[in-house]
Parts: sequence; C-alpha cells; structure tokens
Amino acid sequence: MREPEAEKRAPEPAHAAAQPAGRRRVLVVDDDREILELTQMILRDGGYEVRTQGSGESAVGDVRRWQPDLVLLDINMPGMDGWEVLRLLKVDERTSRVPVALFSIRYDVREKVVGLQEGAYDYITKPFSYDELLERISRIFERLAPRA
Repeated sequence: MREPEAEKRAPEPAHAAAQPAGRRRVLVVDDDREILELTQMILRDGGYEVRTQGSGESAVGDVRRWQPDLVLLDINMPGMDGWEVLRLLKVDERTSRVPVALFSIRYDVREKVVGLQEGAYDYITKPFSYDELLERISRIFERLAPRA
C-alpha cells in the first residue's frame, strides 16, 4: 500500500532553518520610524520577540528593565547617539553583558573597529535584505550560545 502524497507546500524561506529555538528578545533602536517598523516585522517573522525605541535615552532605560538578548543600535541619532548609548550600557553592571550590534547606514572600517573596541558585538550595515538581516542575527546568537 502506497503512502498518500505529501501535501505540496511552498518552499521554506532561506532563514527557516536558522530560526531561534526559543523566543530571543531583540531591542531595535533607531530614530527612523520606517527602519524600526521594517526591522521589527522581519525579526518577528523570524521568530524573535521585538521591542523598538526611537531614541538613545529611552533605549538605555528599556535595556535595564527588559534585559533583551540583543540590542540593534543605530549609531547616528539626534540627542544621545549610539556611541553614547553603547558606552553607558557597557559601564552599567545591569547592562554590561547585553550584546549590542551597531546598526548603521554608513560602512566605515574605522567606525566598525572603534565600535568593536568599545564593546559592540557586531556591526550591521543598512540597507539590508530580509534574509540577510535574519542570517546576521542568527549568527550572532550562534556565536553567543557557548557563553549561555
């Protein structure tokens, strides 16, 4: 007796295999509302729990309260920029272990090196594709796994 044919399904997106096992929490910080909404949609589709903040000042408090598994932090923001947020997070005992990936439209090797020296875990450039962003976030969590 033959098994019934499997129901035809659309192929899984490239990032499907890389989806997080648990609901990892990601805080996205950017002063551009469109970038926040797009990034939030992509990460939620990828299985992440996402919060957004539109300023550095509000991000610092949210990291302290929510303790996300990762912060995606825009560098160029009015008021408290990403560099200042990164420094504040790294000197605060409550937030110093929260990984931060800098998130910028500019790609400058010196800026990336300085960011990593200041304690950033990664540097992601905008614009990005759907699959590219999910792949980068997945790789960050894979690299973090041995520490957990």
